[in-house]
Amino acid sequence: MPTTNAVNTIPAADAATALGHFRAALQFETDCSDVASALATGTPGFVLLDVRSPALYAQGHVPGARNLPHGKIVESKLADYPADTLFVTYCAGPHCNGATRGALRLAQLGRPVKVMIGGVTGWRDEGFSLATSAA
Repeated sequence: MPTTNAVNTIPAADAATALGHFRAALQFETDCSDVASALATGTPGFVLLDVRSPALYAQGHVPGARNLPHGKIVESKLADYPADTLFVTYCAGPHCNGATRGALRLAQLGRPVKVMIGGVTGWRDEGFSLATSAA
């Protein structure tokens, strides 16, 4: 006789519903490992945005990321990028919603965007190094 617990009290979705859900999730997010692999090719197909403050960016950021704080994402800052440029945002980590705020601003400007889940915390947890720069 099966045991009822917090995991199975609500049954799992059928496969078709699960497929739709998980496929949709990947339209909105990516992870640190996939970003690192893409960056390693030299032609990742996206612009990685660190949406934290310049001071935090200087202390440690994903190599190849550009710093554009989420509150400063406006059309004029994106003028050099074609309209179909994919942006990937990240912030400090799962305890921070800056990446989501940045993604929201980009989407409001009609730009394709994903969030790199885990942020700096996830990047370091995966064993990847951070770059530093002068503030």
